[in-house]
Amino acid sequence: MTTAKELLQPYDLLVVGAGINGVGVAQDAALRMLRVLLLEQDDICSGVSAWSGRLVHGGLRYLEQYDVRLVRESLRERERLFRLVPHLVKPVPLMIPFYRRNRRPSWLVRVGMIIYDALSWDKSPPRHRILTADQAIARFRGMATVGMTGAAVFYDGQVELAERLCVEIAVDARDNGAQIRTHTRVDAPLLEGDSVVGVRWTDVRTGEQGESRAGVVLNVAGPWIDGWVDGAGRPQPRLNGGTKGSHLIVDPFPGAPDDVVYYESQRDGRLVLVIPWIGRYLIGTTDVRFEQDPGEARCDVGEAEYLLEEVNTLMPQAHLTLDDVLYTYSGVRPLPYAPDKAESSVPRSHQLHDHAADGLPGLVSVVGGKLTTYRQLAQDAVDDAFRRLGRKSPRCSTKDRLLPGARPAPSALHSADGLPAATRRRLEQFYGTRSGAVLALAAGSPELARVVHGPSGLLAAELVFAVQVDLAVTLTDVLARRVLLAFEPGHGLEVVDDTAAVLGTHLGWDAAQRAEEVADYRRWLERLAVPDPAGPRSSSFGAGAVGPGRR
Repeated sequence: MTTAKELLQPYDLLVVGAGINGVGVAQDAALRMLRVLLLEQDDICSGVSAWSGRLVHGGLRYLEQYDVRLVRESLRERERLFRLVPHLVKPVPLMIPFYRRNRRPSWLVRVGMIIYDALSWDKSPPRHRILTADQAIARFRGMATVGMTGAAVFYDGQVELAERLCVEIAVDARDNGAQIRTHTRVDAPLLEGDSVVGVRWTDVRTGEQGESRAGVVLNVAGPWIDGWVDGAGRPQPRLNGGTKGSHLIVDPFPGAPDDVVYYESQRDGRLVLVIPWIGRYLIGTTDVRFEQDPGEARCDVGEAEYLLEEVNTLMPQAHLTLDDVLYTYSGVRPLPYAPDKAESSVPRSHQLHDHAADGLPGLVSVVGGKLTTYRQLAQDAVDDAFRRLGRKSPRCSTKDRLLPGARPAPSALHSADGLPAATRRRLEQFYGTRSGAVLALAAGSPELARVVHGPSGLLAAELVFAVQVDLAVTLTDVLARRVLLAFEPGHGLEVVDDTAAVLGTHLGWDAAQRAEEVADYRRWLERLAVPDPAGPRSSSFGAGAVGPGRR
């Protein structure tokens, strides 16, 4: 991790926020030879980038807003991700059932499908298909048949491990000269005269405070973009108008689909998704205005019951209740502040807001942005940074740059004898061609070669690799955003002491530090809690029906 001394060096570009857009900017800027510092208050991908539906999609529903440019951009960037990071981003089929009661008639969806295909003329997945009612039922036997007239099937992308995508981008940024410092909260802009020349920061683990300087400060803090800017003491316009999106995670259930299902809510016409995900299902998402700290976003019982009601309507055999929900997660979308618009109508495209008009020249905030289009956002932001620095920009190379795990390398897995099947699958899925580096670490130590979590096949070497190579600092960083035990049944708690011991040996943690790391991880897991049926409900949702009652 970047040292305190390195934080004092002057930089060309200082990036605030290490979600997918922030790490994408750092990668692009470093590849174009800018001196880059990236500061993050928590960890890489610790915010909304991890709390999406994990789809890399072209934005079919943005056609309803006539945002053809955003749809084309999304489809182009989706195709790039298939090519540049194929071990993490893969095409998946989506089904849209047609029901007579739907607010969007089937002919309108068909027109949308034709436009979607036309805008993705350079895609690799198949074109859409329209299924008859019999064909749709044969493909998805669990769905309700009353009023069902057919379905559309089309392809988008899925990134099951969004955290790993962000980490690979950050590693490539680091390997090309970007300085990355996590667990370092940016408190306020640093002013010199009337201009922003850097930021003031606090290391949240040690309490150390300091200042870092740069020619351009780029605020890519997602739904947190407004907070730290106010520390300058000069009134700024509100930029973030994010909405909360919540997901439920459940085990496979009666009638569950094999495809991602894109379903029109029968209560209010919103689009609900049922998504196969690492052996389980994601059900989402909601779209609720949220005015609190984005880090406090949690799924409430009204949202959960709304989603369960819709799934039980679509799949009458499911009978899902809150008792079936394994855990939940919620994030706040980084949307422009638009109080006069309905949540679903707020634009999803990104904007660069120059604070010079608000009395803070030298500071630019990125408003909005989507996981799918992070690379284009980064290119736009870095182009803009070069203009502000008065320098000619080199060509952007990220359009064709394979991420680290997709680069050609000798296959270490083929020659690795004795690996459990689960470990072999996981190494290929999590690390791609970087698997050899993990296995090399394991080969050097019998302790690191052992499997520490049988169901997932997790090697002890992965824990050390996470801090040695993949920019993790804490136990929570490792379990929640590098090896992803947090999303396994049991959340890895059955081996949490063992994982803390492995990391503690490598990092020199004493018994007290190991206990504190474990306690911090348990506190982090509280955000995944299933809501209490007696708890508060979002004002956007009523109680609703949730099937036959709690089991």
